[in-house]
Amino acid sequence: MSRRAMSLVAPWSSRVLSVELDGAHFYFSTREQHRGEEAPRVFREARKDARLYSLLVCGGDRVRRAVCHAQLKDTLLRELPPACHVSPMSSFVPNVRDSLLKGYFLKDHSESASPTERLLRDLSQRDPVFVCSYRKLQEGQLWTQHLWSGAGSPTADMSEDSYVVPSEAPECHPSTLNIINSDVFYSFEEAREVLNKCGDIIPEAMSVLELLPSGAEARSKPDFPVIVIEGLDATGKTTLTESLRDALGASLLRSPPQCLSPMRARFDREPPLIRRAFYALGNYITAEQIGLQGMETPVIVDRFWHSTAAYAIATAVSGQVCNLPAEGSEVYRWPGDLLQPSLVVLLTLEPEERKRRLSNRGQGETEEEKELDHNQLFRLKVETAYQRICGPAFVTVDASPSADQVLQQVLLLIRAKCHL
Repeated sequence: MSRRAMSLVAPWSSRVLSVELDGAHFYFSTREQHRGEEAPRVFREARKDARLYSLLVCGGDRVRRAVCHAQLKDTLLRELPPACHVSPMSSFVPNVRDSLLKGYFLKDHSESASPTERLLRDLSQRDPVFVCSYRKLQEGQLWTQHLWSGAGSPTADMSEDSYVVPSEAPECHPSTLNIINSDVFYSFEEAREVLNKCGDIIPEAMSVLELLPSGAEARSKPDFPVIVIEGLDATGKTTLTESLRDALGASLLRSPPQCLSPMRARFDREPPLIRRAFYALGNYITAEQIGLQGMETPVIVDRFWHSTAAYAIATAVSGQVCNLPAEGSEVYRWPGDLLQPSLVVLLTLEPEERKRRLSNRGQGETEEEKELDHNQLFRLKVETAYQRICGPAFVTVDASPSADQVLQQVLLLIRAKCHL
């Protein structure tokens, strides 16, 4: 195991583990000596015949871990016995950035342990997967964790058998520890590095890299104002942006840019790290186009960095809206090397009206946009993340009036704030 991988798993005694069940997180840790604590809830509520296991991906660089994590899920769902239940889990050091390891927690109710353990043994020997099994002791509700040796096993400060004990919920949702330059990118170079490492597994990555501007071109300030129109699907962005283009004699751009359209379907199937890097780089390509067009006319942009960040944050942080990073968190900051628009307008709409409009035109383009139509919690998280992003001037506009009324309101904003 590499030194970087070792730093992710050691010291094991300082780590907290989390199992996600129905959107709620259950936390526990391990200890060599038991001090009378009751078993963590996820263990107490396990069926008597259940055999419990955990798998964490902890080897290789972050691109390899992301790919391995996605492949691991496919393997488990395809090859585990039907009576085995798979839940997301993670391991992290509280409040320590980039310490999150992702994996899965298994509850096996099969008659025999052999099929499951044969698969897990193969995974632990072949892949950078750290496997543990859990055993209930005869003396009441005590459980121990047993480390399996293998390719993904840590060697630092961890005994092969430890007691499992409850752990308090951390101050911050564990997923927030790895958001920066993983779920949300704040640097052209960080996003480009991810796609650079994907060239041997994703041929389309090289095509994207060939389209990229230099970092300086992505933040050059144009002579004319740049107005970004944001909002959930079916809030009227397309109608408004086209009307603004005509009313102001402006250029109209979209993010992701048209040049990336042929590659979107491929990257939408990739793990979050790779998918987010792709969309982040789309913003930098759009920024280059803004810089060129903005030397001649005002520029209207249909979606930009707000959408990229808000969807990523809402997806990465499971559970309730309160789990999102607090307002003012560094995850909401604007990238320092990305052109800032003169004004960002966020169109909002009541859920029922948005649903009615969606039914009239069909579903959104991506799985995340489709999710908005039937998952109110996800929609609320996206909207909250939108409004917490800081940097450019930001105004919320009610999109429920007629298209012409919305247009006139936004034109007044633009003329007042951008002096057009």
